[in-house]
Amino acid sequence: DWDRIHRVNARGTFFCLQRVARELIDSGQGGRIINIASIAGKGYSGTSNAAYAASKGAVLALTQIAAHQLGRYDINVNAICPGVTRTPMSQATMVQRSQNLGIPMEELEEQRNANIPIGRANEPEDIAEMAVFLAGPGSRNITGQAFNVDGGLVMH
Repeated sequence: DWDRIHRVNARGTFFCLQRVARELIDSGQGGRIINIASIAGKGYSGTSNAAYAASKGAVLALTQIAAHQLGRYDINVNAICPGVTRTPMSQATMVQRSQNLGIPMEELEEQRNANIPIGRANEPEDIAEMAVFLAGPGSRNITGQAFNVDGGLVMH
C-alpha cells in the first residue's frame, strides 16, 4: 500500500529528522543525524516493491537536503542503506517463500547469498556498526552521504 509505506518511511523520517534537528540546533552543540534508507532507494534491481523503493529514495533526498541546510549548525546528516539483513521480519518472509516455493529454507538462503558478492546477508550488528561510526568523531567531516551496508550488492 503506497500511502502506508510512504507515511512510515518518508513522512516518519521527515518528522523525526525535523524534531531532532530542532533539538540539536537549540543545544548549540551540533550533532549527528543518521537516517535508515535502503539500497532499494538507490535503484537496486532486486527490489520488488516500487512503493518501498520510492519511499527510501525520498529518505535519501531528505538526507542530502537536510545536510545542506543543517551544516551551518555543525549537524551532520547521513544515511545507511542496508541490503539483505537477517531480521525476524525478513526471516519470516523467507520461511513463507520457502513454503510457497517448496524449497528448503537452507537452499533458499544459499540462492539469496549467491547473489551477494561477499556471500552472506547482513546481521543487524553490521548496520549498528556503521551507525556507531557515523555517530562518532571519525565522521566529523562526513555529511550528506548514503553508505551501503550490503555485502557488495550495490557498488556506488
